[in-house]
Amino acid sequence: MSGKRSLIADRRGAVAFEMLFVFAFLFLVILLPLADLALAGFQYIQALAALRGFGQSIQYSPPGDVTNASSWAAAALAKADSRYPIPSIQLICGESNAVCDSTNSDPSQPKYYVYSTTITLAPMVLRSAICTSTNSNPCSFTLTYSERFQ
Repeated sequence: MSGKRSLIADRRGAVAFEMLFVFAFLFLVILLPLADLALAGFQYIQALAALRGFGQSIQYSPPGDVTNASSWAAAALAKADSRYPIPSIQLICGESNAVCDSTNSDPSQPKYYVYSTTITLAPMVLRSAICTSTNSNPCSFTLTYSERFQ
């Protein structure tokens, strides 16, 4: 039998040809969506860690007057992580979850900081599954964090 006929009868080249399709399937259907989820998860965890770190940095320097804390808030916001900016801090007084003012700033009531940041995801494959928000940027999510200070 000639060398050409033995290779055709052996069919060893078929597996090498099929592997292109198997690798393409694995890469496009399994690995790229997993990479999207992993990147979204890492960005979410980093944003939460930045919020928590900001809370720890302001935890032990509470405002002197909760009814007029604008200068304190401006100084506190300067401590925020620049990758995850925090636009504002709200001071919540009491159990009613109301913003602190002269009527609800009883020293015996608990007080909280409430602040948030926004993350924007950029998925390659799973855009329709991950980006379900209805705001102007569908892949933008706001993460809120609160911490008690008194």
